[in-house]
Amino acid sequence: MQHALSLARKGIGLASPNPMVGCVIVRDGEIVGEGFHQYEWRDHAEIVALKSADAKAAGATAYVSLEPCNHSGRTGPCSEALMAAGIKRVVAAMQDPNPKTAGQGFERFQNAGVEVVSGILEEEAQRLNEGFTYWIKTKRPFVTLKSALTLDGQLALPPQKRGHRPEWISSEESRAEVQLLRHASDALLTGIGTILADNPLLTDRSGRSRRRRLLRVILDSQLRLSPQSRIVKTADDDLLVFTAASLASAKARKLQNAGVELVRTRAQKGRLDLKAVLAELGSRDLLNVLLEAGPSLNGAALEADVINKFVLFYAPKIAGDGKVPFAHARWLNRNALEKVQATQIGPDLCVEAYARAQRP
Repeated sequence: MQHALSLARKGIGLASPNPMVGCVIVRDGEIVGEGFHQYEWRDHAEIVALKSADAKAAGATAYVSLEPCNHSGRTGPCSEALMAAGIKRVVAAMQDPNPKTAGQGFERFQNAGVEVVSGILEEEAQRLNEGFTYWIKTKRPFVTLKSALTLDGQLALPPQKRGHRPEWISSEESRAEVQLLRHASDALLTGIGTILADNPLLTDRSGRSRRRRLLRVILDSQLRLSPQSRIVKTADDDLLVFTAASLASAKARKLQNAGVELVRTRAQKGRLDLKAVLAELGSRDLLNVLLEAGPSLNGAALEADVINKFVLFYAPKIAGDGKVPFAHARWLNRNALEKVQATQIGPDLCVEAYARAQRP
């Protein structure tokens, strides 16, 4: 099953909006077929593995990271294909998370006399597809809040000299890890404050293949985004701006002509409705959203209780002058976080944790 999961990980950036799935076919203790799913291939992991196994699949065991489907969509049912090939035993890491189809594949196998084992390395499999699971149940993307902080909780270090830009907080190793987070995401969400302060590109620079561009999403209630910003100059059907401002203004038309998609969204007290924003992103089949923002948007997201997961990189530095805190928030859901893990990355400490109320 570990091998099936490693195959499934090859689908990062390539399988969305489908889940990442790996399949290994074993006969008489020997791997005779294997495969993973890519959306553009159409074939599910089981079909790729069956094609590589050919006649050797008869009497074999299929190890699959996700319950084989029992319905027709872009492809036929994998359960039917596995049985037609003569598979006698199916070992799965987890059940299909879709409430409409969960367990149907297992039931079909059992009715046909095929042995079924489930729950092997289940937690690892669920973590791999947590974005798909959350989206399939809520039709909203799974939101991960990423931040780099000093040990005293600041998002920026004061410049060493007047007029100089602040130095990086996190290490080169942590910044490389952030690129992997971007690669595993369908969209990157930030606020106009970050764009005005840093003039970033917000691209996936992991160097790894992906099926569709990382969608760069900006919340800009007053439409302050400059057509001369780097993010606008590099727009290529991958820049989406939510705003409460009129879309008929000269500024709006200029941005649209530069390749920026504008979506008008309701706002309250100057803040855009985050749940409406996420509902729109979910309707576009975006499973995973990475939030990289400053204290205002971090605070708004925390107050709206839309964060599913936190990935925080703590650098061994002290800012001292507390001007850029992690979040500006009046009220937070103070439920304790769960499944907290800490990992050293270079000199930094990376803390991952889940928001209890938001896990699917």
